[in-house]
Amino acid sequence: MVGTACALELQRCGFAVTLVDPRQPGSATSHGNAGVMTRSSIVPLNNPGLWRALPALLSNRSVGLRYRPGYLARNLGWAVGFARSTSERRFRLTVRALDQLIGLSLPEHRRLLQESGQLHRLRSDGWIFLYRQNAQTEAMRLQLAAFAACGVRVAELDRVAISQLEPALRPVFARGLHVLDALSVDNPAEVVRGYAALFGQRGGRLLQCGARGLQPGADGWTVRLDDGSALQASQVVVALGPWSKDFLRGIGLAVPLAFERGYHMHYAADAGAALTRPLYDAQGGYVLSPMQQGLRLSTGVELAALDAPPNHAQLDLAEQAARQAIALGPRLDPQPWLGARPTLPDSRPMIGELPAPRRGLWAAFGHQHIGFSTGPGTARLLATLVCEQAPAIDAAAFAPARFLGR
Repeated sequence: MVGTACALELQRCGFAVTLVDPRQPGSATSHGNAGVMTRSSIVPLNNPGLWRALPALLSNRSVGLRYRPGYLARNLGWAVGFARSTSERRFRLTVRALDQLIGLSLPEHRRLLQESGQLHRLRSDGWIFLYRQNAQTEAMRLQLAAFAACGVRVAELDRVAISQLEPALRPVFARGLHVLDALSVDNPAEVVRGYAALFGQRGGRLLQCGARGLQPGADGWTVRLDDGSALQASQVVVALGPWSKDFLRGIGLAVPLAFERGYHMHYAADAGAALTRPLYDAQGGYVLSPMQQGLRLSTGVELAALDAPPNHAQLDLAEQAARQAIALGPRLDPQPWLGARPTLPDSRPMIGELPAPRRGLWAAFGHQHIGFSTGPGTARLLATLVCEQAPAIDAAAFAPARFLGR
């Protein structure tokens, strides 16, 4: 989503753009998300409430977060930076920055859905956070405070209101939040493919090939491709999601990027158990979304290496919790899907030009859980910086120099 949106926006600004992707656009990380585009995605995992939840999380039995001990041991610098970003000051900065980026993205998504012929996939009825106990949890209080500070429209729900919104849910939830400032789609991968097709229709060049390295030159950059060929470009945007870290290591950049991996599975909806909008079960640790392919259950976070073998225990536990809430039918996919959410220590993406001497090299990655939601806003911000125009939002919060300046 991020790379395709950047290609479209730079094309709209008058650049001749080549989009390089080893697969069909929308078939990697952007394929497997919950399809939600929402202003509520402003509270990252590393928030001030993390310390209170830490003892339970360190047990490594939580549905919402799992970790591979060896991976954390090899990435202690990232883990320390991630923990430091839970301070109130840094948290408020992140909330404000993410709210601005999402606010820039949502109208752009509507425009691109219309222009690409994908508007029929859009739902505008929000999504819901659900809580199994009646008392307000620490997480719920934190979310409500952040939503109020940013003007995110929500409606609090009791059991009756939850049942009225989603009659198929069993009465296991005592409270909920209906996030009104939220959109969703029924097939994220097809949305990205639609955007990529629009890019091609407007004269963009799409190369289905991997990029293996970069070399600076007098007039810009040489991009070496897996097939042995090369591209010459005055400007290069690295929007490789979780693969950005290894790619930039080739030019001597150590990017502090970690991977919040996640799984999904599709289910049939037995006994007419249909949902009209996505939901997040806070205690169950999953998101359940109505998709073209069935009900998509997406898991929480697994901190692990990008290429580590899958561990389906988290998905199995999430499925158990979801079956308590709704009449899920059988699994529909041969194997669970696995993707990696690329996360920087402060949970803000890296958007902008890399520091000297790497002029003309731009970053657009590190969007943690919200790359699908924020891709078009990232593209708008990046394009204004490339064109040396005044950005619509504060670009400093996303500047690559905050990690790569030294």
